[in-house]
Amino acid sequence: MRRPGLHVPVRFAPARAQSERLALAGPDDELKDLGDTIDGLLARLEMAFDSQRRFVANASHELRTPLMLSQTLLQVALADPAITLDSLRATCQEVVDEGKDQAQLIDALVTLARSQRGLDRREPVDLTAVVTEVINAHEPSAAARQLQVGAALGDASVLGDVRLIQRLVSNLVDNAVRYNFTGGRVDVTLTAAAAETTLTVTNTGPPVPPDQVSRLLEPFQRGAADQTAGPNGLGLGLSIVAEIAKVHGAGLAVRPRPEGGLTVAVSFPAGRR
Repeated sequence: MRRPGLHVPVRFAPARAQSERLALAGPDDELKDLGDTIDGLLARLEMAFDSQRRFVANASHELRTPLMLSQTLLQVALADPAITLDSLRATCQEVVDEGKDQAQLIDALVTLARSQRGLDRREPVDLTAVVTEVINAHEPSAAARQLQVGAALGDASVLGDVRLIQRLVSNLVDNAVRYNFTGGRVDVTLTAAAAETTLTVTNTGPPVPPDQVSRLLEPFQRGAADQTAGPNGLGLGLSIVAEIAKVHGAGLAVRPRPEGGLTVAVSFPAGRR
């Protein structure tokens, strides 16, 4: 015998109905609050599924292009009746270089996927040491482009995953060097306050339209002036920064500079100092 009271039938909608909502009408009572909560959950799930579909489609495209290029290079070389040892070596070197680019892309994709899963645990990270190490690692590429690099680093520690934080800092500095003018400048500052620790990276470079900033935080999106970046830009740098900042509870502010380039600030909740 059915118990008296309200009976709400439950059915699972097919994937094509993910955009449907309960949209309960009526007075603001517990039932409507429950319906609104479920609608909010469905909206977040729909956004997550859409984001996953776009990411898989973009990743498949980005990986397919270099694979086809490597295959074409080898096919052309093997079909050449006048092939020489030197030309074969040159072709093989091109394929090796393409393989390195693919490895970088796969590594970036793994980092992005890992950051989207969240943190298993948090530990103290010496952010000052991480930033210093990253700046030193980028000195050769900055020197090759005749960039002036300035650093004003206070003592700061945060709580989080050290490998993800290293990737965040590296991506910020790499973007600042890569998307810059020859003879330009990169400035890195690190300030620690009672409530938060802020890492700011500023670079000269091509102007970035304000309406393009949010697009740069999406995977595989590149700015309109990417010709200054060289051939190895993956379009993943800032999207990985955004995801790593998110899982660390950090704020991310990306501001175009009127004279060109960007100012990117990541504000971590204060950790141990």
